[in-house]
Amino acid sequence: MALWMDAGSEPMTENEKADLEAISALKESAAIEFKEQGNECVRKGKKHYSEAVENYTKAIKQGVLSDSETSILFSNRAHVNLLLGNYRRALTDAEESIRLCPGNVKAVYRAAKASMSLDLLNEAKTYCEKGIENDPSNEDLKKLLKQVTSKKHEKEQHEAQVSKAVVEAKACLSAIENRGVKIGKAMYRELTGLKKPMLDKNNILHWPVLLLYAEAMTSDFVEDFCETDMFATHLDMMFSEDSPPLPWDKNNEYTRDVIELYYEACSGTPLPRSRVLQYLLEGTKGAQAETTGEEDTSLPKTLPNLKGRHSSGMVKVNERRTLHDVLKEANFVIPEIPVFYVVSKRSKFYKDFVAGKWSPPS
Repeated sequence: MALWMDAGSEPMTENEKADLEAISALKESAAIEFKEQGNECVRKGKKHYSEAVENYTKAIKQGVLSDSETSILFSNRAHVNLLLGNYRRALTDAEESIRLCPGNVKAVYRAAKASMSLDLLNEAKTYCEKGIENDPSNEDLKKLLKQVTSKKHEKEQHEAQVSKAVVEAKACLSAIENRGVKIGKAMYRELTGLKKPMLDKNNILHWPVLLLYAEAMTSDFVEDFCETDMFATHLDMMFSEDSPPLPWDKNNEYTRDVIELYYEACSGTPLPRSRVLQYLLEGTKGAQAETTGEEDTSLPKTLPNLKGRHSSGMVKVNERRTLHDVLKEANFVIPEIPVFYVVSKRSKFYKDFVAGKWSPPS
């Protein structure tokens, strides 16, 4: 009997041939039956989709249908996998269907649909164009091509924005490093929100600067403090004769001639390069970008104790110096953005401040 024939051997007798034909007919009948059962499961709805996949798989495994008929089975299974959200399996089935029958437009459509769902937009576009070439009047493929083209354009725009943000952030980071400036953890973001330095086209850094009145723990904020500006320039504007007194300064002790600026020395640990880059990308299109190739290094955790440092850790700022000159000081770790403390020599608080009896709240 044909059932006992060795694999790959040819039938020798008429009986063996008849047996093989009968087996093939049974398998073909079973394949068609499984296909119909699969179709029926699809019609029944979502709860029966997994059963539909099983039936199409059983039909395929019979291995007796023609290439065009088997192509339909793979295409049908691709359709159900799309409905189930199994996009990679759907694409594999659609591609096999196309291989068996390149003219199967439904398979081409499903390959395009699966590719788009997998964000393989170039492949999706190619499948759409191939399908329209075979069936120029296919409105579903034309509609899908518009969706793919639109999504592809949006993705390219997004990638361009991400690339621009990363390039700008890396340029800013390099400028900061080249100046020997050190960035640490934020201290007062609740007062300022997310603020970052900006590098202009002339390679000049512009910093947001927080001025804290230590006596009252109120603040002023300079949105754009150019690194080449002297502190005196900004203080002259802030405390000009035309400027109103500070609301809490009842005794008018904070006037231009008696205010001093300080920064806190050695107040934190410099962040690794990758963390600084992450901070510079925060709030941009590149915030989730993979920034590979960034060496994760930081400056030494122990900073030198230089002359000019008060016992309180506060260092007086020479108003005739530029922001750049102060920020590059070896003992200055910027708490994300530069913070300077404003005190008045006329205030009773001044003596406590310079004596180290006051420190920033933790």
